Amino acid sequence: MTGATVLEASAFDLDAVYALYGDLHDGDEPADPAALAAARRALAANPGAHLFVAEADGEPVSSCVLFVLPNLSRGARPFGLVENVVTRRDCRNRGHATAVLGYALAFAWEAGCYKVMLLTGRNDPAVHRLYRRAGFLPNVKAGYVAYPPDGPP
Repeated sequence: MTGATVLEASAFDLDAVYALYGDLHDGDEPADPAALAAARRALAANPGAHLFVAEADGEPVSSCVLFVLPNLSRGARPFGLVENVVTRRDCRNRGHATAVLGYALAFAWEAGCYKVMLLTGRNDPAVHRLYRRAGFLPNVKAGYVAYPPDGPP
């Protein structure tokens, strides 16, 4: 990786991380300011929600969210769910996402998670190489997604 530092984001980083989300999904609808503020408060209040950021030259370049969720099976060990893996378009293919995912996985193992899951809707082979390189195994389980009755976002 080229000179990036990975850390858990603070409330002060949220505007910069949210700006990264512009490179997450083309055509994604912007959040209503009130809804965004409520989501920020909910994430900050959730002890299982962790937002990790890779910074290069003091600027966020990659990020992901890890949710550590309680569980009743597997010896009551928690499991992790990774969402919103994003790297700024002009900073891709430099190892930033691999580093941020590695940090998230290390955090999950330290928290006692017995597994960490990640879903992707991307068909780009480079995205799948990234996830394998970071330690995620394909084709271990089947993933299913349900959307509300009015359809996917």
